[in-house]
Amino acid sequence: MVGGGVAGLGTALAAARAGHRVTILERDATPMPASADLAFEWDRRGAPQVRHSHAFLARLRNLLVERAPDVYDALLDAGATELRFTDDLPPTLTDREPRPGDERLCAIACRRTTFEWVLRRAVLAIAGVEFRDGVAVDGLIAERGRSNAIVNVVGVHGRAVSGGDSATAAATETGRPFEMAADLVVDATGPRTASPGWLTDIGVDEPAELLVPSEIIYLSRFYRLRDGFEAPEASGPIGGDLGYLKYAVFVGDSRTFSITFAIDTDDRAMRALTEVEGFEAAAAQLVAAQPWLDGRSEPITGVHPMAGLRNRRRYFVRDGEPIVTGFVAVGDASVCTNPLYGRGCSLALVHAFGLADLLDRTPRALALDFAEFTEREIDPWFRAAVQQDREARELLDPAPSGPGAAPSGSGAAPSGSGPAAAGDVDPKQLLRDVFREGLLPAVRTSPIVYRAFLRWFNLESTPDALMTDGEVIAAVMQSYAERGARPPEPALGPGRAEFLAAL
Repeated sequence: MVGGGVAGLGTALAAARAGHRVTILERDATPMPASADLAFEWDRRGAPQVRHSHAFLARLRNLLVERAPDVYDALLDAGATELRFTDDLPPTLTDREPRPGDERLCAIACRRTTFEWVLRRAVLAIAGVEFRDGVAVDGLIAERGRSNAIVNVVGVHGRAVSGGDSATAAATETGRPFEMAADLVVDATGPRTASPGWLTDIGVDEPAELLVPSEIIYLSRFYRLRDGFEAPEASGPIGGDLGYLKYAVFVGDSRTFSITFAIDTDDRAMRALTEVEGFEAAAAQLVAAQPWLDGRSEPITGVHPMAGLRNRRRYFVRDGEPIVTGFVAVGDASVCTNPLYGRGCSLALVHAFGLADLLDRTPRALALDFAEFTEREIDPWFRAAVQQDREARELLDPAPSGPGAAPSGSGAAPSGSGPAAAGDVDPKQLLRDVFREGLLPAVRTSPIVYRAFLRWFNLESTPDALMTDGEVIAAVMQSYAERGARPPEPALGPGRAEFLAAL
């Protein structure tokens, strides 16, 4: 296992509990902290995203409850809490009766470092697992059978880069090379993986790749509730999309929470948010953030920016045959999506357990079956993220795309006056109108749409489920038809000019 983050640890957990021996090679020297809270100070240079807000969605929570209940219990013991979405229904939802399936609409509130700390403890407790940190993998060892043109990976080579944890580090001096044999090499090194180069070095073509930049910058800051204060009531909004800015509040473990902004890469006026003063001035203007910043909390980090966010998909099967055997990629090393949607860790664990369930196959069958699993279970969310990013970009700057295309706009929300006259309807704009003035209001008033939206958001249904459920469509279209009779939706933040003036 190359990489000891969430994807690597999750795969190691699932594989080892299925009876396989696993060695994890982690480049960062990351001695195991004594507590989950101390893990927040981990030096994780290879995973800069650990200092950002994370969502651990219902699909991940339910997967742990079903496949690793002891890990789930350990998370709760470490300070994580359950977010049961049907316990705090929107005040606008008049039908408040419980429904079958509500018990599955539950996410986990904790920091990424806490999740990783608990997961590593569980993995280290398994007799068949060895964790070596402070070692870097530089390439693959491969062989080609006489009657088989497919290259088969049989191990890795690399070097020690630091001392690592004395209890788990590789027994090598810094800089000393090593080789290790393996029946299967799993790349879990994240979106910046070097594995395409490893493959070309052994004579394998790089996997085909689809790369779609997200064109946003992520900014996060963490806080802790002061002694004697509690979190605000959970009935209000947790974030908002203001067009020029997306933001959300994420509840963490051990009385922590974080606020995250997403801004356009090219929006230089918003760069003030990268500084503490600008970040705090911005957060003070936002409806969902204000209750958390009324004196009940204090910051525990600076502002952590992250750029270069992308949707990336790598394909390891070509013309019906694997490009290599004895090697697979999991999590973001295979499929990564815009972190704005909070799906990364959840999909990584789905991918991990999916791989573990296939490890009894022959090398070729494993490669093909895992590719099919990825296509079925992970790809739809990749395509959904690409589509969501594209629509968000068009909403901000809907540039003309052909004859009759609408002129570039300001990105303001639809006015509620309805679509253009018959024969002059832009289908994309109509879909946006229905989403904003049909679906979103129906989420707040219809128990059917509310739960369907939560299932979709939490990966418990397919990405197209909202558009294929007859009851949901009927409720959404009724809500859209009634748009003119509704009062304006409450603003979740100021307009851009007022916002910038406050900065």
